[in-house]
Amino acid sequence: MNQVQELEAAILSRAERLADELRERANRGRDGILREAAERLRLREAREEASARTQAERNFRQRVQASELKMQSQLDLLRWNLVQDVEQRLTERMRTFMQDEPVYIHWLLAIIAQAAGQIERDTLEVATNTRDHQRLFARWDSVLESLPKGQTATLAESPIETLGGCLLVSTDGRIRVDQTFEGRLERLRARIQQVILEHLLPGGLDTASLFGG
Repeated sequence: MNQVQELEAAILSRAERLADELRERANRGRDGILREAAERLRLREAREEASARTQAERNFRQRVQASELKMQSQLDLLRWNLVQDVEQRLTERMRTFMQDEPVYIHWLLAIIAQAAGQIERDTLEVATNTRDHQRLFARWDSVLESLPKGQTATLAESPIETLGGCLLVSTDGRIRVDQTFEGRLERLRARIQQVILEHLLPGGLDTASLFGG
């Protein structure tokens, strides 16, 4: 009986050791599985977080771009309205200026002389609107006296459509200097818009600075 008991005890002891080894392996396997699952979960969360952050940044940039486009559109409309207002006021001031005939005629003679100095030809033609055509016709000697030495001019037979000022053309038609109100305003339009924008955005003309700080 002792041998049988000893054999049973040995078998039980061996079984317990095997069971312990299996439990240890199982625990190690479980821990490994848990760590692997945790790592996969961490990586998944990291990817989802990165994706969410990328999407959030994309959405933010889209909103900023949309805001910039809207702001630019509003600024363009405001600039256009202001330019139109400035041009209208300049037109009104020009009309008022032209009512002071002595001052206006003096100015008209001055710009004729200035324009003539830019034309390297001896003979010129001066064109104005109907009212100024009559004014200059009555003072043509003064016009000729205002010209640079060696130049002469004739008054165009047909008046032109302009608020005021004059258009000088060399008799060969190759050189022309536009000193009409509309011509001078067109040359100044870019500067007018620049001044308006400088007043609208003293810190700079780039609307991106409004959002980027």
